[in-house]
Amino acid sequence: MTEHLLLQIAEVVLLAVLAQWLAWRLGLPSILLLLLAGFVAGPLLGRVEPDLLLGELLFPIVSLAVAIILFEGGLSLKLGEIRETAHVVRNLVTLGALVTWVGSALAARWILDLELPVAALLGAVLVVTGPTVVLPLLRHVQPAARIASLLKWEGIVIDPVGAILAVLVFEAITAAGAGEATSALIQVIARTLFLGLAIGLAGAAATIVVIERDWLPDHLHTNLVLMLVIGGYAMSNALQHESGLATVTLMGIMLANQKRVELRHVVEFSERLQILFVPLLFVILAARLDPDLILSIEPRAWLFVPCLVLVVRPLAVAVSTLGSPLSWRERAFLAWMAPRGIVAAAVSSVFALELAHAGVAGADRLVSATFVVIVGTVALYGLTALPVARLLDVRQPDPQGLLILGAQPWAVEIGAALASRGIDVVMADLNRANCRAARAAGLRAYHGDLLSELAMEELDFSGLGYFLALTQNDEVNSLAVLHMQAVFGAERVYQLAPMRGGRAPDADLPERLRGRLLFGPQAGFRYLQARFASGARVLAHPVDADFDLEVHAAEHAGTAIPLFVLRPGGRLQVMASDQTLAPQPGDLLLSLADARSTGG
Repeated sequence: MTEHLLLQIAEVVLLAVLAQWLAWRLGLPSILLLLLAGFVAGPLLGRVEPDLLLGELLFPIVSLAVAIILFEGGLSLKLGEIRETAHVVRNLVTLGALVTWVGSALAARWILDLELPVAALLGAVLVVTGPTVVLPLLRHVQPAARIASLLKWEGIVIDPVGAILAVLVFEAITAAGAGEATSALIQVIARTLFLGLAIGLAGAAATIVVIERDWLPDHLHTNLVLMLVIGGYAMSNALQHESGLATVTLMGIMLANQKRVELRHVVEFSERLQILFVPLLFVILAARLDPDLILSIEPRAWLFVPCLVLVVRPLAVAVSTLGSPLSWRERAFLAWMAPRGIVAAAVSSVFALELAHAGVAGADRLVSATFVVIVGTVALYGLTALPVARLLDVRQPDPQGLLILGAQPWAVEIGAALASRGIDVVMADLNRANCRAARAAGLRAYHGDLLSELAMEELDFSGLGYFLALTQNDEVNSLAVLHMQAVFGAERVYQLAPMRGGRAPDADLPERLRGRLLFGPQAGFRYLQARFASGARVLAHPVDADFDLEVHAAEHAGTAIPLFVLRPGGRLQVMASDQTLAPQPGDLLLSLADARSTGG
């Protein structure tokens, strides 16, 4: 028996990983293949039986996983990123949620012929979209920053709102009379808000105090946060049903927007947990579907999904975006992105059981209707979101600009050479005179500490895709690339080769503690400064079919150092010591070479 259960666990993990890999290879949203894998392994083949595998622990485990996912989502919500559109987020999770609830309930009553209490509860459940489906689709589609932040905020904040709304509807259904129902609703709202704020604030404060005062070593910080998240979620739920989601979301938002302690390692740990939990949850919940329940779904139930997609969601977005600065393209894409996911499945399953115990007719149809919506919306949005984003022209183009730390004269010359060829360049330096010189050369410049939280809030990173650390301080360069990995990714942060006493690069510095080495292992700060001081300049060399690297090197007496390659269409390749230079006809090679040498 134990071996059989262990085999099922292994199969769930194997299916989740294989589905994600296959989705990556095929360029499809992973959610689609995860649902398909769970459906095949569960209802079709009977290989995975979640209720047998986990028993009564199934929903507690699912609930805790959702809580951690929402906490991780809250950690990504920076108030500064929605400064311009905060009222749109507010409207989406209030007015938009109300329109979605009423519209979904009416559609369920007319199309699915559900009893009014069950239709009202289904409408409340379908208010949620959720980060488990929205965030993977956003990574797949990569829409522009403003619309991406709106969808991310809505997807994370709407989950606790939908769960609370479902509780309110359930309390109203099971209350004996109108007076009792009104009293119950007021109590639920008050207790949920109070517990969410109080326990969320306590958890965030405890995290900050413990880390700030060094009461725990660094390697236990993630354990502390995980303990507080799970403890806060469980305590909140014990005091008020389904209030835990609001608690952990608020705790994440509070921690994300504080400036007293550094939480990058906690964020990275939470992201890894989220990446682990989401595929496993989709496989498990899809495998749990009852084949008889699926076969009993009436054909007209599939009209319910188009009604939600084509009528309810656009209406909710139209109401929520009145008077906003969003363009019609952004509003259209916002209206075409409302997939349902794990939270809808979990909440509907829990309330279906409770409605059945309360003797409400039609409670068994709540789960099947919810899964029709989950499968339908995930399939529809998963397959069409990318083409629709391209059609509406709301995708974020692959940014090719550079943020350069260090605005000394030769670094400004490199930046100006790139800017003159259409590459967006921003220089950053603590030296005010260097920043003035950069601006005089026609470049954008930031005067301040690039490692500060203020810089992360003040700098406009739109259009910037690479980071170059060019200061004379190797430690500052290494710290800066570690700091900027969260913004640009580890493969797009570069620094000058660390040098010690004018000798070879510091081979003892681990790769994980530095960025990719620019231009070559010998191209340290002093070497580049000396080359520019002796008259070397950034020269452009068009690459044609007859271009030969050896001839190019000979023309400059072996002193030319390739810096960048500009490809047709404005794509940039930064030369690093771990890359092989292979320019193609049509490229433009930018090299550091003596100006008196022959060549471009």
